[in-house]
Amino acid sequence: MHPTRRGWTVAALAVVLAVLAVVFARPVVLGGTVLVGAWLLTQQYRFLRDLEQTTDTLSVVQSPAQTTVHTESEIPVTLTATRETETALTLEITAGLPVGARTTEPISVTLEPGTERTDRTRTVTWPVAGRHGFDAAAVTATDGLFRETITTGLTPTVTVEPPTPRTLHVGEGGDRIAASYGTHGTERSGSGIELAELREYVPGDTGKQIAWKATARYGTPYVREYEAETDRRTLLVVDHRAALGAGARTEAKLDSLREVALSIAGTARRLNDPLGLVTVGDEGITSRTGLASPAVTHGTIRRQLLDLEPTATSEPTATAVSGRDGPSSPPRPADGSPSRIRGRKPNAASPADAQQSFGDLEKGDDAFSRTLRPFYADRQVYRERASEDPLYDAVRTGVTNAQGQLWTVICTDDSRPAELRETVSFARRRGNVMVLLAPTVLYEPGGLADIERAYDRYVSFEEFRRELATFDTVTALEVGPADRLAAILDAGRSTGGRA
Repeated sequence: MHPTRRGWTVAALAVVLAVLAVVFARPVVLGGTVLVGAWLLTQQYRFLRDLEQTTDTLSVVQSPAQTTVHTESEIPVTLTATRETETALTLEITAGLPVGARTTEPISVTLEPGTERTDRTRTVTWPVAGRHGFDAAAVTATDGLFRETITTGLTPTVTVEPPTPRTLHVGEGGDRIAASYGTHGTERSGSGIELAELREYVPGDTGKQIAWKATARYGTPYVREYEAETDRRTLLVVDHRAALGAGARTEAKLDSLREVALSIAGTARRLNDPLGLVTVGDEGITSRTGLASPAVTHGTIRRQLLDLEPTATSEPTATAVSGRDGPSSPPRPADGSPSRIRGRKPNAASPADAQQSFGDLEKGDDAFSRTLRPFYADRQVYRERASEDPLYDAVRTGVTNAQGQLWTVICTDDSRPAELRETVSFARRRGNVMVLLAPTVLYEPGGLADIERAYDRYVSFEEFRRELATFDTVTALEVGPADRLAAILDAGRSTGGRA
C-alpha cells in the first residue's frame, strides 16, 4: 500500500501542525495534529477493509476470441471486470498481454465507485509463433489517499501457429524448393492404392492383377502395379543453442527452423509416418521423444517445438562458417570441467574420472593394461567428443535408440561446421539425412550494411552447404528470410559474382 499525492499532502499537514505546536507551545494545535493523524489512520483502515472486500468479490476475465491462431493474425481480446460489492474504491485494471502479442494501446478498464461491470475489446496481433501465456491482470485500487496494485484473474494461453512459409526461403543456392516439406514416395511396388505402372503379364502374376481393359485394348495380357504403402521413420533433431537465437525478434534462426520442423511434423502426421524428436542445448540433450506413431507423438512434439527457446549462455557463440572456421567449445562450468550432457546417469564416470583411469593404464606395464589401453583410449576420445559436441551426441542418441532405417532431419546453423560435418557423417549411416541450415549472414542485425561483404560470406556458406550435400543420401538446404537472401543475390549479380 502506498499513499497517493493527496495522502502525502495530508500526512505533511499533520507533520507541519505538530512542528507548529512544539514551536509555539500551543496544545490546541497539537490536538489538531492528533485529529488529522487519527483521521488518516481511519482512512487507511477503511481502505484496507474495502480492498479486501473488493478482492474477494472482483472477477476479471481476459478473453481472446481464439486460442489458436496463425502468425500475424489479428484477433479481438476482451477484458471484462465485475464486482459484486459496492465500495468507495476506484479500480484501474490492465490486461496482462503476453510479450509476444502486439497492440496499439494497452487493454485497460476503470471501475468507478458504484459501477458493477465494465469491459473493453482491443485487436491484438500475434507476430511470433509459439505458446503465449497471459499474465494475471493488474488491478490498481485507490480511494484518493492510498493506492495498492494486485494481480488477479485467469491466465489463458494462445497458441500461435506458423503459416505455410511464404517469406521464408527453403532451398539450395538461392533456388527455392517447390515440394512440400516431408513428402516422399515409396520407391517400391506392391499392393496399395497409387498406380505405379502398367506392364505385360509374366508367369507368376495373379489373375487379380490383370488389367482387363488394357488387355482388350492391346490384345495381350497386361497387369497393373500399384505403389506399396510404406512408412518413413522421421527423426527431427532441433538445435536450440544460444547461437540459434540470432536475428530479429520474429525472424531468429530458431523461429525459421521451427516453422519448417513443424511443417515436416505435420506432413509425417498426414502420411502416418513414425515421428520422433531430439532437442539439444548448449549443455546437451534437453528433451527426447522416441519414434512412434504420429497419433501418439505429434501433439507432444508440436508443443515441444512451439515452447522451444534458445538456451542462455554467457559465453560468445562460435563464428559462422567462412570456409575456414572451425567449431568452438561450449561453455564450461566454474570448476573448469567440460559441460556435462544432460540426462547422464549419476554413477557414470565423468571425463575427469576417465582421464585418471586412462593415466593409470598409461603407467601400467602389465598384460592387462596393455590389452585394455587401446579400448579405453577410444572411450576417452568419445567422452571428450560428447562433451564438446552436443549436436553430435544428440544425433547419436536419437539414431542409436531407434530401430530400422531413418530419415534424420537436422535443424541447425552454420556456426560449428566441423561438428556438423561429423554429425552428418554419423547420421547417414542409418539412412537418409536432411540438413536444414540457417546461414548466420541472413540473420545478423545490420548484416546487410556492407552488402558486398555479406555476399562473400553467403558464398562461403554456400560452399559449405554444397560440401554437405556431396555426402551420399544427404540433402542440405538453406533456411532464411527470402527478402534478405534476394538482396544479397541481387548484389552479387550486380557485381558479376555467382553463388
